[in-house]
Formats: sequence, structure tokens, C-alpha cells
Amino acid sequence: MKPKVEEGDASKYFFHPGVIERGHIYFFYRPKVQHEQVHSIDDVKNLHMLLVPRPPKFSVYGDQLASSSGEEEMTVLSEGADVVPAAETLDQPNKHYRLLTIGKKRLPEAEGAREVFWATVTAVGDNLHSLEGKFGERTYETKTRGVRHEGHVRLAGRGVYAIANKKGHVPSRNATHLAYYLTHPSPPGAVQEGLGIHTASSFVVQVKNPLADGPMYGAGVGLAAGKRAHYPDGILDHIFERGSRGRHEYGLRFTTCQTIDLLEYEGAELLMIAGRSGVAGLGEHRGEALKEAGEAESEEDVFRELAMDREAFPAEPLEGQWI
Repeated sequence: MKPKVEEGDASKYFFHPGVIERGHIYFFYRPKVQHEQVHSIDDVKNLHMLLVPRPPKFSVYGDQLASSSGEEEMTVLSEGADVVPAAETLDQPNKHYRLLTIGKKRLPEAEGAREVFWATVTAVGDNLHSLEGKFGERTYETKTRGVRHEGHVRLAGRGVYAIANKKGHVPSRNATHLAYYLTHPSPPGAVQEGLGIHTASSFVVQVKNPLADGPMYGAGVGLAAGKRAHYPDGILDHIFERGSRGRHEYGLRFTTCQTIDLLEYEGAELLMIAGRSGVAGLGEHRGEALKEAGEAESEEDVFRELAMDREAFPAEPLEGQWI
């Protein structure tokens, strides 16, 4: 995919506080090989998060709060309104998306220790139909175990999300937060409880430098060098500070998501730290606005948002039942 960031314009690499993206989030799980039925998380192979960015729903002109029209991105937004995504279009596959595969097959508990886990951007595109190959079932043959079958992914949740940058008193205290509020199912059922998909959650997000060797911190795993994100020189030099005096030759090992472009490359590795319960990581006003934005559409509309074959996605998991 062609990089969005143009070389030579250093301002594009600065840390920008505030909401840098909002949209709709979908959760999918895939059964283990040779598991036609899933009865618990023990039968799950992996967990995916699908991010579909949207322009903001509202824009502020003076004291007037107005609804944006079409796909136009409004620029002047009040805190709170800036996290609310415009309504998703139906039956339209031409949408930008980002697919994240979670290193563990469940998200952290909503309460308790700040658990560390990792995720990898495994697909980026502009047409949801291009995911059909990744999401579909497949049958293959191995030399030792013969014919093997891997089932279709199951849709396990839908909600609204926002990614926001918080400026610290010093640059080292800057932070990126990703928070979501679940709209389907409401309340969560057995599937969502097993996968750690809570009604509301927030995570601190850091992006790993692809030039830095070694495993993801706290995860013990990482991608081989050839499969990591291939960032342009501008990102490596200005964001990861490659070649800066007093640092490793490759620069910073991890950085905040200073620009959303860091997530626009397949192979980007993300270190995610479970934050406070709910959507508190976004701040009080934004957290409340994100909750209010989680108005439940019909289940049929959820499938129409994705513009995918309803027959390929049984409804039971979206209602909280394993299948």
C-alpha cells in the first residue's frame, strides 16, 4: 500500500495530541484446525480486531454543533464530539480497514493488573471483500497428518472505537490510548467473556521499531525481520529517531502512535497495555461520548456494514453463544 506520509515534510511526523482516529471495531475468532465446533476458548486458534475508520459525526463552528455530511472530514471538534464516528454505510465494501491479530487469543481482564499483550497488523486495505480469503475456510494436505481443515472465522462482537494521543509533561510521558465500547452483543455473553471482549476497555498502545531485534517486550515472541513493517525513511528517522546521538543505531525500540500512518503498514507490531477499566483512558468527556455513540443498530445492519455474506457468519456468536 502506498504510504500516506510524504517524505521531506517533517511536520507530518510530530506528536499530535487529541483524537487521531475513530470508527467501528469488529471482533472475530477462528476455530482451531479440525475443530468444526467451538465450545470454549480452548477450541479457538486466534482472535482478530478489525478497525474500520470513519470521519467524525459532528463538527463545531463557533457555538454550533453540526452534523457532518457524507465522507468529508471535519477539522474543528470539541472534546467528546471528536470520538463519535459517523454512521457506517450499509452494503458498501469499499471501506478502508485495518486487521489486527492478537498475540494471545483473548484480551486482558477488565480489572486488575496492567496486563501486557501484543498485536500485529496483518492486513490493510480499502475493500472489505479482500478479507474473504483471510476469513474463509480452507482445506489443505500435510505430509504427516493428511488432509486438514480450518473453519471460517466467526463474528464475535461489534462496537465503536477511538484512538487518542495524550501529551505528557515531558515527551517521554506522551501516550496513545485505544478504547472501544461494545454495541453487539449487549450485554456480552459467554463468547465475549471467554475472549475477554468486555462492554468497554482501553489500552495504551506502543509501536515497535521494525529495525530492533528481539522479541516483543513481555510477550516473548515477535515477527521475523522479513515480515516486519517496511516503514519509509521519514518514519524511521523522525519518529523512531534512527541515528540519533546517544541512542541505539536504530533509534527508539518503541514509540507512541504519533501519527496513524504507523498502523498503515502490514507487519506493524503493537505493544498493548491494558489500562483502567472502561474507556477512561480517553478522558472523562470522550469516554462518555464514546459510550453514548454506542447505540445498537439491528443485527442485520451489522452484517450489512461489513458487506459480507451473512451465511458465512452464523449469528450465534454475535448473540454470545459458541459455535
